[in-house]
Amino acid sequence: MADAAEQGTRRVLVAADKFKGSLTAVQVAQHVTAGLHRVVPDVPVEALPVADGGDGTVDAAVAAGFERREARVAGPLGDEVTAAFALRGDTAVVEMAEAGGLHRLPAGALAPLTACTYGSGELLRAALDAGARTVVFGVGGSATTDGGAGMLRALGARFLDARGEPVPPGGGGLARLHRADLSGLDPRLAGVDLVLASDVDNPLTGPSGAPAVYGPQKGASPDDVAALDAALAHYVKVLEEAVGERAVRHALAPGAGAAGGLGYGALLLGARFRAGIEVMLEVLGFAPALARASLVITGEGSLDEQTLHGKAPAGVAAAARAAGKEVVAVCGRLALTPEQLAGAGIRRAYALTDAEPDVARCVAEAGRILEDVAAGIARDVLS
Repeated sequence: MADAAEQGTRRVLVAADKFKGSLTAVQVAQHVTAGLHRVVPDVPVEALPVADGGDGTVDAAVAAGFERREARVAGPLGDEVTAAFALRGDTAVVEMAEAGGLHRLPAGALAPLTACTYGSGELLRAALDAGARTVVFGVGGSATTDGGAGMLRALGARFLDARGEPVPPGGGGLARLHRADLSGLDPRLAGVDLVLASDVDNPLTGPSGAPAVYGPQKGASPDDVAALDAALAHYVKVLEEAVGERAVRHALAPGAGAAGGLGYGALLLGARFRAGIEVMLEVLGFAPALARASLVITGEGSLDEQTLHGKAPAGVAAAARAAGKEVVAVCGRLALTPEQLAGAGIRRAYALTDAEPDVARCVAEAGRILEDVAAGIARDVLS
């Protein structure tokens, strides 16, 4: 079947991530569509909200036709929260931030040494209970730095101190770890294709490891970072005694440092590490939607250097460029040069701050301003 460009029909695909703090990915698509239709009422627009494995991943899957499921699980401090995962057939999309994300902490209550991933393990177990045989495990936006120990504990592992008592939750408690026992892990895990979806390829420890790079944004002081790094290194050593050299190998692998080392725990479960946006585009059905489009509009809250390293807009643009499709981007703030945008496959980026220099107003009125910006895209590209 000929695609939209071959048929001479302009058809737009809106495949943007969230504008963090102001608009969800679904809302971004809605406002862009409204702005386009203000200028070109009849242009066909298809919305495919995207995510790269971080917060918003479950919402993107639900928008693409997955069923939203909920479970009561432990939050990062142990309090019970209602968390969601997405299910379609025997494929589940599980987002660790639903259970252990920074947004789950009480305001101002960062807990770098004690925040725990137990709830993420409970979410994985809920997906298994729902019949999932393939689990896309999106990790990002975490409040935790426990190396995935809490998640593993929820799935049947035991982490004991010298007296045979469970170590305290969180990365700090791993300093007291004396013995690890993974023999009680849920046997269903052996028959599941677990995909670790992340835009982070850091190892577990060291100068580019989880505590050093991401600990400070979770409230870790320099002393906390040193303590967490030492505790995670000790954790690996004890796990080596329990499961062999793969414990050390996985600690050095790309993605082990994702979500405060939750990636390491997933790798111990046999997960395959893949770039979050790549696997999510597959799960969401991006390729057939792209084939139907002649113009792709992507974006996120801030287009900056981080965007170029595996974030959703870069993944969308790379796929669109490979298919010979034109790409423009929308964003709240633009910190990339025209040359950088072109290198990423983006013809031009439209920032809310270009339309409204007042950043506070951009955040407060993001939807209205985004519709104005999208109307500008329609005038520039579609009319």
